[in-house]
Amino acid sequence: MEKIFLDAHLRQDIGKSKVKHLRDQGFIPAVIYGDNKGTHPIKLSHRELVQLMHQHGLENVVINLRIKNDKDKKDRLHSCLIKQIQYHPVREDIIHVDFNEISLTEEIKVNVPVAAKGEPIGVKQEGGSLEHILWEIEVECLPMNIPQEIEVEVSKLNMNDSIHVKDIKFPAGVKVLTDPEAVVLSVVAPIKEEEIAPVEGAEGEELQEPEVIKEKKEVLAEGEEAAESKPKEKEKEEK
Repeated sequence: MEKIFLDAHLRQDIGKSKVKHLRDQGFIPAVIYGDNKGTHPIKLSHRELVQLMHQHGLENVVINLRIKNDKDKKDRLHSCLIKQIQYHPVREDIIHVDFNEISLTEEIKVNVPVAAKGEPIGVKQEGGSLEHILWEIEVECLPMNIPQEIEVEVSKLNMNDSIHVKDIKFPAGVKVLTDPEAVVLSVVAPIKEEEIAPVEGAEGEELQEPEVIKEKKEVLAEGEEAAESKPKEKEKEEK
């Protein structure tokens, strides 16, 4: 794997107002998290980080952060993986980055994305559709052996064929942790939409609302009128 370097500076600017000032100057606030090493607040060049993202993607990529200390003028190298990138909810600009510091000599567990290559026979000739069921596969390996993606050839798949985790060939030094029987990709027949026919009566006519309900309403209405007429009749008798 190609070695990737990124310059960074230790920062003392903590707080919303100071962080905003950093962003206005073209920097991105970030933090390095390390096992039993505490955290290191740093700042990165927004332009350099975006450029690296366009070139390498930076997902499961080891980034060697060269931390420049303005006090002793010495650079310290930290091998890291990106843990999380936070974006502005409206502008979608990068506003913060979290790094995990790692050891290059210790194996780690990561999820590697799966990419399908080719067009299946079952799709091209039989009208089926390719279902991508498992988008990531968990592996364990040394940081420098992490695959950026797992490419799976699907052009030979016929209708109802599937590719399982156990069918995929992985690079040397990469141990697969995902269930080997798990289905990754499959070619299935298209789902046909069934028309729902209207419910018909015995003579082929559509069922309608029973008239009983209307009759009840009329009876109720007559009853109400009868109830209202009783007091009037009583008044006449009294007169």
